[in-house]
Amino acid sequence: MATKQEVERFLNDFKTKMGIFHILFMDNRGKNAQALMDLEISPIKRIEILKKLALEDYSQGPLEENMHGIPPMWVFGQEIKGIEVYIKISMGKANSQTICISFHPAEYVMNYPLKLKQ
Repeated sequence: MATKQEVERFLNDFKTKMGIFHILFMDNRGKNAQALMDLEISPIKRIEILKKLALEDYSQGPLEENMHGIPPMWVFGQEIKGIEVYIKISMGKANSQTICISFHPAEYVMNYPLKLKQ
């Protein structure tokens, strides 16, 4: 598990890089494209959701990524229209786009270790 400072640094760096190089969505995975339709989320709204990710949304990471040869993945969750959405992102390669590997309803209960208990 990452510390609060590591998550904050990742989110700050990710959002800055996304603003410069934009983001590549891996929508060739059927469940990502289907999630947009099911949740009635436009591509622009999805970017807005990513820009608003916060420390409390952190679930896991950094996780090694072996399929695409990119920097570690970070997992966040957001409730959208009453559905918990699993979001897996990466900084991407140097001087290149950030990457969103997953953006779909969570298939398992997610844990939020940095969320304040109420």
